[in-house]
Amino acid sequence: MENQPPKNQILEHLASLLTSWIGSPSSLLAHTIFFVIILILPGFGVNTEKVLLILTTVVSLEAIYLSIFIQYSVNKSASKLSEVAEDIEDVTEDLEEVSADVEDISENLEELQEDIDEVDTQKNSYEKLEKQAEALLNELRSLKNKS
Repeated sequence: MENQPPKNQILEHLASLLTSWIGSPSSLLAHTIFFVIILILPGFGVNTEKVLLILTTVVSLEAIYLSIFIQYSVNKSASKLSEVAEDIEDVTEDLEEVSADVEDISENLEELQEDIDEVDTQKNSYEKLEKQAEALLNELRSLKNKS
């Protein structure tokens, strides 16, 4: 629809305006005034058969156009719903990707925690070894001083 020539865009805009107007209070008022005028014309000497012929013709044409406008509205709504469905599908795909990324990050955090725990364990081992080495050095010093 984006690459339509301006003529189609003008027609679509006009159809949207007419569709909106037909469902408005001003349309109800216009139709009421029209029907009142048509129905009182025979009182002013206009031939009743001609009035009924005009009324029937107008009502038939209006019914045809109303069905066209209804179908136009249905098509327009279906198109918008299709676009929304595509947007929802895109968002769902994005969420799946984000979920996968979060899962990867979670796994990386678990690995980091394991590494930190391992470093802590090694640090404790080194501290014990350092204390043992210090004790041995002290013992060696004391033996050296005795000899």
